[in-house]
Parts: sequence; C-alpha cells; structure tokens
Amino acid sequence: MIGTILLAVGLVLCVEGLVFALAPFRLEEVLEALKNMAPETRRMIGLLALATGVFLIWLARLFT
Repeated sequence: MIGTILLAVGLVLCVEGLVFALAPFRLEEVLEALKNMAPETRRMIGLLALATGVFLIWLARLFT
C-alpha cells in the first residue's frame, strides 16, 4: 500500500517536473488562461481531472 502511494506521488512529481523543465513559458500562459476563466469552469476542469485520475487508478488496479 505505501509503495503504491509513493509510486503515485513520484509519478505526479515527474510529470509536474517535466512541465516546468520543458515548457516554463507555456506554463505561464496556461496559468494566465486559468486566471481568466470563470471559477465554475475551473471547478469543472478539476472535477474532470479528478474523475479521470480515479478511473486510471481503478484501471491500473484492475490489471494488477
């Protein structure tokens, strides 16, 4: 269980690190676009990301 949590946190940090390393200027544009979005739109994006993450975790556990 703890190994799975550490793996998940490590994968998130790798992806986040790639964004900062490969496209720092694009990241600024994305953050500006998020700032200009309505809070309801940001909430829906967050809920969609959450649902996608839960689905991917379920799918990964299904195949292990």
